[in-house]
Amino acid sequence: MLERRSRVDLHLHTTASDGALTPTELVREAKACGLECIAITDHDSTNGIDEALEEGQKLGVGVIPGIEMSTDIPRAEIHVLGYYLDHKDEEFQKVLQQLREGRRDRAEKMVAKLAEMGLPLEWERVLEVAGKGSVGRPHIAQVMVEMGYVASNVEAFTDYIGRNAPAYQERYKLTPAEAVGFIRKTKGLPVLAHPAEVVNLHLVLPEMISAGLVGMEAYYGDYSPEAVEGLLALADEHGLIPTGGTDFHRAESEGHGPRHPGETWVPWESVRRLKALATRLGRIVPGSC
Repeated sequence: MLERRSRVDLHLHTTASDGALTPTELVREAKACGLECIAITDHDSTNGIDEALEEGQKLGVGVIPGIEMSTDIPRAEIHVLGYYLDHKDEEFQKVLQQLREGRRDRAEKMVAKLAEMGLPLEWERVLEVAGKGSVGRPHIAQVMVEMGYVASNVEAFTDYIGRNAPAYQERYKLTPAEAVGFIRKTKGLPVLAHPAEVVNLHLVLPEMISAGLVGMEAYYGDYSPEAVEGLLALADEHGLIPTGGTDFHRAESEGHGPRHPGETWVPWESVRRLKALATRLGRIVPGSC
């Protein structure tokens, strides 16, 4: 166990997208890790939120309804998190359905491309791995490992299915400003995910802020103390709420990524500021923190 463990993790994935734990299992893991407040932020899906809220109320873990939406800029992706959103909003669900269909279409094209490259995969197995979740590249990577084509998910992304890799395929995406706008329409709070990975961040931020961005991850994954300090200063400069989390998907065994929720320290102040803003916007979510 780490000496310093957070009470907060605002970036977690479940089997509703490409995480390894069901919403119930994730909440139980969060409880075991000493977390008091978490956000379920599946990729383009809110299907795990109700289950997580129910389990959270049983165990005394606050659950913030969230999302992680994929958006596109030239030659790169930007991910936008949403917190305290109305995940039952019909218009918002239609947008998410389009995004999930885009993921499935992209995955099929990648499997076809891999076959052309002499690395055939069974599409049915990819769907089986995805289960009820939104089909994504991690599911393809997992099947590639099973087939012995690569030694790890990381190798699959680096050599075959990551951006600019030979089997990569584009898919339907929103612009960052569009994703921010859709989250705001649900009375949610849009936050820029893992900003240190965003190309030309100084050019992207103003447009997203104009569209309604309210926060930016500063405490993320294994960001160095220097990176965190720089992002905190940038958030303060633009009047953004600094948030953070592990971006936990699964207990990794390859020496990368968080093994448990809560391994990235996030101050309770991030939750306090998000909740205060959500309350001003009229978003009171039973079971959240």
